[in-house]
Amino acid sequence: MKLSSLKQGRDGRLVVVSRDLTRATDAFFIVPTLQQALDNWELVEPRLRDLAEQLELGSVPSFRFHEHDCASPLPRAYQWADGSAYVNHVELVRKARGAEMPDSFWTDPLMYQGGSDSFLCPRDPILAVDDAHGIDFEAEIAVITDGVPLSASRDEAATAIRLILLVNDVSLRNLIPAELAKGFGFFQSKPSSAFSPVAVTPDELGEAWDGERLHLPLLSSLNGHLFGKPDAGVDMTFDFPTLIAHAAKTRPLGAGTLIGSGTVSNRGGDGGPGKPVIEGGLGYSCIAEQRTVETITQGQPKTPFLRFGDTIRIEMKDKTGHSIFGAIEQEVANYRIGA
Repeated sequence: MKLSSLKQGRDGRLVVVSRDLTRATDAFFIVPTLQQALDNWELVEPRLRDLAEQLELGSVPSFRFHEHDCASPLPRAYQWADGSAYVNHVELVRKARGAEMPDSFWTDPLMYQGGSDSFLCPRDPILAVDDAHGIDFEAEIAVITDGVPLSASRDEAATAIRLILLVNDVSLRNLIPAELAKGFGFFQSKPSSAFSPVAVTPDELGEAWDGERLHLPLLSSLNGHLFGKPDAGVDMTFDFPTLIAHAAKTRPLGAGTLIGSGTVSNRGGDGGPGKPVIEGGLGYSCIAEQRTVETITQGQPKTPFLRFGDTIRIEMKDKTGHSIFGAIEQEVANYRIGA
């Protein structure tokens, strides 16, 4: 089953989307918003699934589905916690800013609590005050959970996964070092994130989803050129049940909690840093990682961070080449001009 929220009000209008992302049908007579569906999942999920089957059969009214009409599936959420499950990425980015890598990072997940009150729409611009802030994209996978009890086990966490989607976790790299130096975590350096037009139930992914990881390449393109295609199921040190249980260690999680994987990152074939796509490698899911590899291999970074007018596209395709979640496609724009 594929679900989306069209732009309407603060929490969107829930629609069920066809598997090929061409058609949609309203779900308002079952439940008006995705958050309300998650709050009553056991009751409404069978009805939504039945509606999805009718949509595929053409037996319910439908309309053309346009990704530009979409808000993020949850336009705002009670909880957005982003992990850093691909420790290879953490190791490389920390090298870039001269920070040591504690051994505990391989056994205890990193996680930060992001702003969840105003997610970006998947096709709306990334508005920034100054492109000297070092604007970067971060292509990730995320899950949406049902309620998770305090101190949930990993098995309990696994059963709480309701939906899967993609994320662009925007970062302002040049603001991060000074902010982290204060010892209190990210805030100004992590503006609003964007999520894919469509969220899907785990069964929709078939064998690509093993209950813990999503085993498909995550595609990132910068200004129309492929930037990264790492496999999201490879080099993921901490799987989603582990991340969810980590988040619930000292607090319960409400229905509709978003848990992110962190930037998807693969090592090179020799176990070292990966190579750019143009050099035959899998590339990277953020610019910072490519800059780090450039520093390691060439002595200094060469790839600039995003500038006003640049466009980033993030997408995942199934083995037949069809888009699963729709695409996050965003231009970086000057907030002062657009305001």
